[in-house]
Parts: sequence; C-alpha cells; structure tokens
Amino acid sequence: MNEQTRTNKGVKPEVATFGAGCFWCVEAIFSSIQGVLSVQSGYCGGNKSDASYQQVCSGETEHVEVLQVTFDQSIVSFDTLLSIFFHSHNPTTLNRQGNDVGSQYRSVIFVHNDAQKSSAHKAINGLSEQSVWPYPIVTQVELATEFYPAEDYHNDYFAKHGEEPYCAMVIKPKLEKIQQVFAQYLKTN
Repeated sequence: MNEQTRTNKGVKPEVATFGAGCFWCVEAIFSSIQGVLSVQSGYCGGNKSDASYQQVCSGETEHVEVLQVTFDQSIVSFDTLLSIFFHSHNPTTLNRQGNDVGSQYRSVIFVHNDAQKSSAHKAINGLSEQSVWPYPIVTQVELATEFYPAEDYHNDYFAKHGEEPYCAMVIKPKLEKIQQVFAQYLKTN
C-alpha cells in the first residue's frame, strides 16, 4: 500500500530500510502502521551497480530484499518501527526466514544516520540482554547504500494476492501477529 498521508507541519519525513526476509511480508506489515507515509520494496547492500529480482535471487549480487519505509516521526518513532521489525521475523536465523533461504533474506537494518545506528544497536543489545529468543540475534546493522526499487509487480503484493498459498500461509499469520501486538499503531480506514 504505497499510501500517502499528510505529515504534521514542520516535520520532515524520515526513511528507514529493513531486511527481514521476503519483502512481500515486510511491506504488508509496515504499510498498516500509522505514520508510515509510503513503503517501497527493493534491494540494498549489494556489490553490483544494479539489482533485479532474478539477479538478487541468484545470490551473486549480495543484495538484500528490503523495504524502504518513509515515515512521520511525529506519529511513529524509529524505535517503534524497530520493535515492529523485531516482532515480525526471526532475527536469530542467518540468511533465512522460514523456507526462504539465501543471503538476500538476511536480517538487516540499513541505517540512514547516526541516531538510527544508535537505536538499532540499543534495540539489539536490549533484546539480547532480555534473552527474548533462545539463540543469539544475527541482525546486521549496516550503513544504507544505494536502494534499487523492486519491479512493479512486487508492490502491494499481499493486498493484490492475499489468497495465494504463500500469502495465506506465510504473510497472513505474521501480519495478524503484528496487528494483535501493535494494535494501537495500526492505521484506521
């Protein structure tokens, strides 16, 4: 849902970039959050000067399937988005989310400034100290590099194809979990 909403006067939108497995899942989750102005599936963090779905799936480019989130920090904070990010996937599996296997599915936060970097490390350290998961968190924190938008057919994938088996079995349960845990942050229609 590349939905636009108005920002509060004087507040400049901020950008966050998250890799948490298949970007279809991540898009469905973050597009439902208040204060999220737009979402764009794409690729980041690779070693090639271009990226396409086929190239990224080959594993040769080292790009990650990511979601770039533009948000109004006066409505939703980066720390809240981090909390949603960590609740939406398993940050303890290296290069894997469920049946999606490969470095393009790694857990990563591409930070856009020092404040995001500090918040990301603080969140990881806090969750590690609390032993939220039985295994160590392997989420990487990296400086945001060139972002390549995904092909158009990836946009709003769950909204358009929610009845497909992958969407029904993988995305829908993750989305329902987030909707339950973060109900106070959901957009109202």
